[in-house]
Amino acid sequence: MPESTAPRRRSSTITEGVQRTPNRAMLRAVGFGDGDFARPIVGIANGYSTITPCNVGLNVLAESAADAVRAAGAMPQLFGTITVSDGISMGTQGMKYSLVSREIIADSIEAVCNAQSMDGVLAIGGCDKNMPGAMIAIARLNIPAIFVYGGTIKPGHYQGRDLTIVSAFEAVGQYSANKISGEELLEVERHACPGAGSCGGMFTANTMSSVIEAMGMSLPYSSTMAAEDAEKADSSARSAAALVAAIDRQILPSQLLTRKAFENAIAVTNALGGSTNAVLHLLAIARAAGVPLTIDDFEAIRQKVPVLCDLKPSGRFVTTEFHRAGGVPQVMRMLMDHGLLHGDARSVTGLSIGEILADVSPVPPAGQEVIRPWDRPLYPAGHLVVLRGNLATEGAVAKVTGVKNPKITGPARVFDSEEECLQAILAGKIRPGDVIVIRYEGPRGGPGMREMLAPTSALIGAGLGDSVGLITDGRFSGGTYGMVVGHVAPEAAVGGTIALVREGDSITIDSGARTLNLHVPDAELAARRKSWKAPVPPRTGVLGKYARLVSSSSLGAVTDA
Repeated sequence: MPESTAPRRRSSTITEGVQRTPNRAMLRAVGFGDGDFARPIVGIANGYSTITPCNVGLNVLAESAADAVRAAGAMPQLFGTITVSDGISMGTQGMKYSLVSREIIADSIEAVCNAQSMDGVLAIGGCDKNMPGAMIAIARLNIPAIFVYGGTIKPGHYQGRDLTIVSAFEAVGQYSANKISGEELLEVERHACPGAGSCGGMFTANTMSSVIEAMGMSLPYSSTMAAEDAEKADSSARSAAALVAAIDRQILPSQLLTRKAFENAIAVTNALGGSTNAVLHLLAIARAAGVPLTIDDFEAIRQKVPVLCDLKPSGRFVTTEFHRAGGVPQVMRMLMDHGLLHGDARSVTGLSIGEILADVSPVPPAGQEVIRPWDRPLYPAGHLVVLRGNLATEGAVAKVTGVKNPKITGPARVFDSEEECLQAILAGKIRPGDVIVIRYEGPRGGPGMREMLAPTSALIGAGLGDSVGLITDGRFSGGTYGMVVGHVAPEAAVGGTIALVREGDSITIDSGARTLNLHVPDAELAARRKSWKAPVPPRTGVLGKYARLVSSSSLGAVTDA
């Protein structure tokens, strides 16, 4: 773009002042010339890392974005932010750092952009916490911003079936139940993750990328592209150009992250059959954006929105197939045509959601089964059910896709950590009809609110997914399904009722009635409470800081409440 037509910095009058000479001197050392100081400075927050396949391809996207920023007349400034691999740390003590990393990502992007007076930010991420971490920062900063998703992994293949990372977790349970051989277990491991990209089902990463697209903070169709396809780098370049245009027009996140945008995000999450983590992350993003949102809003919208997509983990298809079937815009158009999406909500492109969807067919394409017709949904109402009762006075979240029995009453099998529970499952000590309780895994109690993918996958692999209930004050992976209830609040570490459950107590999970109850008299619970002692949290390091600051999961587990 010629200098005369390039967008100018909002802070250009200050930048061009004599008092900024030392600052300009340092910028010259990183490539600025005489004509560049009046151009917008665009931060490119790059989550590149070889720690996880989710992020291993991000450098290519960052370079593509940087080139496009320059071509559009602005000055890119690349900086790194962290990631941790949920899939690699799953089932270990390292998973305690996963949700914590969301806050570190948000804080690091906020710190760099504010310290360097960025005029806009393009955030690139892949693994689960990259997306909400970036969006929390974007909401706090309120400078023009866009998100670029690193892309989904392509499915692995073994013996004629598609594999995802969850296939490997479930194979552990199958092997322990003598349903597959050690050789097959090894082959599933070898084939589950064939290359770069985030976990391939409608797990947390693909759920959150889809949510961000639904909120207008990324380009249409960009949330379901495969990481290794050429269109992903092209989308990154187009996103950069769109951001520079948004800087010129001063399209701010506060104008986009409205109540309507969050309602659109919740509707899309349910229509896709997305992860329970969307509840936690959307609450946190809404708080950063100053938009009132509660878990009860999720329940109200859920009841109106059908599950339209047959996607893993409980369904048949992977995200690359969803992309070929029309992706998020196809689902959004169907929701909008039935009055369940706000078409007047705005996007970073300057267009309304309705304008973006104008050329999308109101019916899904023929010859595919990933996206169901409106009159033949997978489920008539959404799958993320908010439960309440004496075990969850602040609420809990159940994911009911794939659940054959919406109600279970059974004896409590109580474990004070994920590891204790997994050991019992693999040893064959869990029986049909049991209700597993995993506690002290909440935001403060973990600390870090680990995901219980290893135990839930082991249950599925052992054939117990339909006959055993599981409740926890921790979280679930987007790959989890079955009769499972997470985010139980108040959590055990702060004296929630879940801390008072004893082995053999009767518990009822009733997703139809939206209740979660412990069948123990109030007087007995009061007596147990008198003898209960709060655990001592870590006092040092990042987990210590997190435990002191973090809020309830019912508020999004934020650290700046």
